[in-house]
Amino acid sequence: MSDVDTSIVPSSGNVFADIGLPDPETHMIKARLVYTIDQSIKALGLSQVAAAERMGVKQPDLSKLIRGHHRGFTVERLLYCLNALGRDVEISVRKAPRRRRKPASVTLKVA
Repeated sequence: MSDVDTSIVPSSGNVFADIGLPDPETHMIKARLVYTIDQSIKALGLSQVAAAERMGVKQPDLSKLIRGHHRGFTVERLLYCLNALGRDVEISVRKAPRRRRKPASVTLKVA
């Protein structure tokens, strides 16, 4: 008989929180930004070399980034990369509900 726990636990909506990483909101934001960077590069038909040049990063660093290794990239730097690819990013701040049941959320809208 196996000692593996087979219980099902509902997701919180943030896989980084679910696996217990510190600062899961930042990880989720970066993942969404990197996904959008990758989609933007594809939509523009750019090679990684051309995209890296446009974004001001080295091609090997861009390759690592697209593969999910975003250490060394701040949210601010990722936003700059999106701008360099011709994308506008909108950040909005609004008052939280009085009776919040979940932790604060962060939402980015990329146009």
